[in-house]
Amino acid sequence: MKIAFTAPMKPLDHPVPSGDRTMGRLIVKALEVAGHDMSIASTFRSWRKEGSREIQQEVERDALKEADRIADDWSRQCYRPDVFLTYHLYHKAPDWIGPALCERLDLPYAVVEASRAPKRQTGNWAYGFAAADNALKRADAVAAIHNADAECLRAVVPESHLEVLLPFLDAAPFQKAAAVTRKAPASTPLKLLTVAMMREGDKMRSYEVLAAALDRLADLPWHLTIVGDGPAREHVLKLFPARKMTWAGAAEPEQLPDFYAQSDLLVWPAIREAFGLVFLEAQASGTGVIAGNTFGVPDIVRDSETGLLSAEGDAEAFAASLARVIEDPALADRMGHAAGAHIQKHHTLAAGGTRLEGLLQTAIRNHAHGQKGPAH
Repeated sequence: MKIAFTAPMKPLDHPVPSGDRTMGRLIVKALEVAGHDMSIASTFRSWRKEGSREIQQEVERDALKEADRIADDWSRQCYRPDVFLTYHLYHKAPDWIGPALCERLDLPYAVVEASRAPKRQTGNWAYGFAAADNALKRADAVAAIHNADAECLRAVVPESHLEVLLPFLDAAPFQKAAAVTRKAPASTPLKLLTVAMMREGDKMRSYEVLAAALDRLADLPWHLTIVGDGPAREHVLKLFPARKMTWAGAAEPEQLPDFYAQSDLLVWPAIREAFGLVFLEAQASGTGVIAGNTFGVPDIVRDSETGLLSAEGDAEAFAASLARVIEDPALADRMGHAAGAHIQKHHTLAAGGTRLEGLLQTAIRNHAHGQKGPAH
């Protein structure tokens, strides 16, 4: 299958690491591993921090110029994809390119990770909201990344076009690190790990909830390693007692598997997280997790089996989950073992490729059955 791809929220070549960029790259890799011909149609970024009709109309004009450029390039190269795939669109990052090309060339159009916030239907983001809605209405198949997003999408996407696509990762580096490390059975002080950028907003709120939870357990034996950096570093590091915390700074992607494999638990409250790629990475390394029960987190972490989940933002409940494992370190080993098996069965690159291929086939079928070709 020939697949044209774009990621308007954050292009794959964006210099700033993030879970969004990683997931986009994983989608491309999974489909390539599955044998498909992937073409990055554009690295145009439609995301803007501030919204207004004027700002987003300007972005739309630039996006449509980019769509014209792509169409001209494809014509010269005699290239025609079987389907156009867009990763992650919403009111701050609408997709104008995919729908324009699909209308012009009569192509099936698929979207992975679409989200919709009805409160943005009015106000500064109204133009972007309408543009994102138009793309969703044009789409032949749409995948939400968790059930909460799927529920909001049902207002504009018919059931025949909508599904929840569980996230996945390239598990091999994490599984290899676990095999090499062969960590000893968990014991106190329990080795806790957090992997997250240090920035204002939801990340900061998660760090604050984690600090409040650990403060309740100050007398219990644990040690926290934090992997991450960012503009809020000074504030974040002051939240935790220096004697029980090690800051490892930012890590390169190839360094992360060792951090996970050498830890007893990944701990992260996951405030407003779509699902949290770190939870997949930790579990692939054979490490259980303590997390907030947020959006798509329960779709990838099995509560009381591969981790312990507590209500989002509830520091006391999060502390109770941690205390349960600190007082019974063997529970960390049981969850870690179950976590590795869970990822191998449900969330590998191969599993992701199979799910993505199914979504694209749905888009092709829906397009063939529900749309006429362009007028001549």
